[in-house]
Amino acid sequence: MMIKKSLILISVLFLLLAGCSASSYKKITAKQGREMLQSDSSVILLDVRTIGENKEIRIPGSLLIPLDTLKAQAASLLTDKDAKIIIYCRSGNRSKDAADILIGLGYRNIFDMGGIIDWPYETESE
Repeated sequence: MMIKKSLILISVLFLLLAGCSASSYKKITAKQGREMLQSDSSVILLDVRTIGENKEIRIPGSLLIPLDTLKAQAASLLTDKDAKIIIYCRSGNRSKDAADILIGLGYRNIFDMGGIIDWPYETESE
C-alpha cells in the first residue's frame, strides 16, 4: 500500500514539473536577439510599447502590439503558437509582462529581450 502511494505521488510530481518547464520563457540579451534575427528570418520581433514610443524609435522589422492590447490581438496577429517570438519594450518591464501573457495564451517559443534602451544596433523612427 505504501509503495502504491509513493508511486502515485512521484507520478503527480513528475507531471507537475513537466508542466511547469513547458510554460516559461527565456530571457535573452540584445546580442542574442540580434543573432537570432540574423540567422532565422521566421523569428517575430514584437514591440509591446505604445504607438507613440514606437513612432519615436523602434527596431527595424518589429511588429507593434501594445501591451494593453496584446491579449485581445495575439490570436489574430500571432497565429503560430510555435513561432519564435522575441519581445522588447523600453526598459524590460512590459516585455516580461508580455512574455507571461503569451505563455498563458499557449505560445511556446517566447524570448524576453528586455528594453530598447539596451539595443546598441540599428534603429529607425517616423
